[in-house]
Amino acid sequence: MNKFAVLLLLAITLFSCTEKIIKFEKGISFEQQINISYGDDAEQKMDLYIPEKRDSVKTVFIVIHGGGWKAGKKSDLTYFTTQMMKKFPHSAFANMNYRLADQTQYGLPNQTEDIRKVIDYLAGIVPVKTKFILLGNSAGGHLSMLYSYRFDKAERIKAVVNIVGPSDLSDPNFKNYSDYSFVENRLVDPSFVQNNLSKEKFASPVEWITEKSPPTISFYGNNDLVIPLSQKKILDSALHKNNVLNASYEFPGGHLDWDKDKVSPFVLEKTDAFLKQIQ
Repeated sequence: MNKFAVLLLLAITLFSCTEKIIKFEKGISFEQQINISYGDDAEQKMDLYIPEKRDSVKTVFIVIHGGGWKAGKKSDLTYFTTQMMKKFPHSAFANMNYRLADQTQYGLPNQTEDIRKVIDYLAGIVPVKTKFILLGNSAGGHLSMLYSYRFDKAERIKAVVNIVGPSDLSDPNFKNYSDYSFVENRLVDPSFVQNNLSKEKFASPVEWITEKSPPTISFYGNNDLVIPLSQKKILDSALHKNNVLNASYEFPGGHLDWDKDKVSPFVLEKTDAFLKQIQ
């Protein structure tokens, strides 16, 4: 048994998670472990899916749900994760919960710290050269970008897949968001803000893009009443300015339509083609 297999078995034993094999067509199969704890908080749980042929794993997708930073759960993306597994049979997948913001705790820095904890956990059970891809929708897309551009000091993120996530929280068009007061008051712990930026600017991924930022692909609904298409232009411009490989696409529909049967195959195909450029 190789080192990866031993470590994975140890992780399963330590966290007493439910394990089963998920089988798809064409001989694709994954080992599934549910509700692995990656921290001490009850919300710090993830579901892990690893190909049975573990030696082939070179990439891990970390899947991050939406919900306005204060709601949502990993099960919201379970179905989409299974579609990803069929498309990327040689990748592992971690579908994570994170600590939600409420009246007693801010979203940031807790949520980016939770992403770091998941990466650190996974780094202990996958081969050393494994790369991580952050994929999230809505608030999860925002967190994927913010972590990758601002907090990935070890440069472990290979790419970002941003699905209807906001990249500039100070965009006047985004301020029409019905719950923007939450963004202003509960998303960011004021003591966490640096560089004399406003809380909204500090939490905006576009503020932290450099030439070292990971390649990014984004998707936007052309009738999205939450994330305006102005966000697409802002992010595209910042990535182009810093010569970061990027692509962005519009799909027909609103904020929640990206994983519908008519749209999700488009998202998967474009993501696959984009990632093949950076292997």
